[in-house]
Formats: sequence, C-alpha cells, structure tokens
Amino acid sequence: MPELPEVEVTAQALRPAIDGARLKGFRFSGKSLRHPFPKAALARLQGASVVAVGRRAKYVLIEFPIGWLAIHLGMSGSIDCRIGVETIAWGPHDHVGLSFEGTKGGSVMLVYHDPRRFGSFQWIEKAGLGAADIADRLGPGACGMEPLDPAFTGRWLFDASRGRKVAIKQWLMDGRTVVGVGNIYACEALFDAGIHPRRAARAVSLKRYEQLAPAIQRILNQAIAQGGSTIQDFHGPDGQAGRYGQSHRVYGREGQPCPRCARPIRRIVQGQRSTFFCHGCQR
Repeated sequence: MPELPEVEVTAQALRPAIDGARLKGFRFSGKSLRHPFPKAALARLQGASVVAVGRRAKYVLIEFPIGWLAIHLGMSGSIDCRIGVETIAWGPHDHVGLSFEGTKGGSVMLVYHDPRRFGSFQWIEKAGLGAADIADRLGPGACGMEPLDPAFTGRWLFDASRGRKVAIKQWLMDGRTVVGVGNIYACEALFDAGIHPRRAARAVSLKRYEQLAPAIQRILNQAIAQGGSTIQDFHGPDGQAGRYGQSHRVYGREGQPCPRCARPIRRIVQGQRSTFFCHGCQR
C-alpha cells in the first residue's frame, strides 16, 4: 500500500501541474472503488480552479473554492500526470480521468490507475470547515499526528504511549496515533532506533522514543527524496518507480544479513502484515 512518502511524492508532483488550473471535465469507469465516486460534486466543479494541492495522512487533497477532493491510492493505486494531452487510450485499470486547463494554457490530464480498486475519491464540502477539520471527515485513520509535524517528538510519542499494551509497531501504524507510517517505514524506523517490533508501546522508554521520532522523520524524508518505495504497483505521476526500496535495510530482506551485525533478518506476522527485523540489534 502506498504510504506517506508515496502520497507526498504524488502531491508534490501534482502541485506545479494543476495548482491554479481549471477543471474542464472528468471521466469515470463506473467500476466500484472503496467509496462511491462523487460524480455530482465533480459536475459542479467544472470550470472551477484548483486553489492548492496538499496531503493529509495518506490522502492527496486537491482544494477547490468550495471544498476538497480527497484521493486515497488504496493498495495499488497511482496517478499519471499527462501534460499537453487532450485524450488518452483508456486502460482496463484506469478508473478516473480529470482534465484541466493549465494556468499557461494547454491541457493537463490526471489518470487514476488502480488494479485492485481499493482506492477512493471523496468530496469534502467546505461549508465553514477549515483544513484542520478535514481529518475528522476522512475518518479515524487520518486523525493522528502527522510525523513530519514539528510537534512530533520523542516526548510526544512517550506521553501518547502510556498505558498502551499493544506492540510498538502496530501502535505506530494506527492512524489514530500517527498517520502515514505504514508497514515499510515502521519496520525501517524501528530497526534504526533498535526497538523490537513486539515490545509493548508502554514499555519503551523516553530515551528510546527520543531516538525513534527523529528516525521516523529521517526515513520518511529520505523516502520522499527518492520517490518513495515501489514494491509492486506504485509509480509517481511522472511514471517513475520509487527508488527508496534499494535503501531498505530490513523490509523484504528475510534471511539476508543485517547491515549492522550480519545476523539473518527475521520475518514475523503482526496484524496480518509481515514485520522484518534483526533479533540481535532490536531489543
């Protein structure tokens, strides 16, 4: 599933392409996505200009004067950005097309591609809402702390974890706690901080949380800079696969030597997700 870096990469690429652009039209395959497609809202938006492109949790947010179009990439989704293109050949897994007129003239086409169709397009009407209210409308998985926010610190993690018996890795992946730190980056950050993924969140000391918070931020920023991680389907709006997978130290490396101690990387299953870690370096 695309995680915070992949969504941020998508938002950053779309920003210069459609910021200020006018929506000319849309196309929908008619196949079901995770939520009903907001055809009525998009029909009202034709002729409206994009105010800004942002991100909240794992959602790309395209802001219009009257609301936000929130796009979730699901497990296999990606957005292609075609500049100077009026029409495209529609593929079997292409489900949404958004056509814009750029600020300097010329067309911009966004095409949402999703083989598994777990992604979604949702419309959030402004009606007096502020950007801070968006998370509530998107649901519990978007309500946690943004890990790239300056307020995300070791002290904050320590205070939030008091009394939490759940394993630290699953706690980090709960969007009600922290948003966007999915399976890949939770594995990598816990390895960086030397914390065993099965350790209870409440059993991690303040000192170790003060190592974990900057590790999460450092790894997320490195992944963003390298276009995210492509495991199967993800690619950025420019069609390029993410390169951060080449930097994974534990994720997907079961049986390979730990880059620190050379012991074989182990894999366990937590919450139906594979967890990769070093049993020698992580305690």
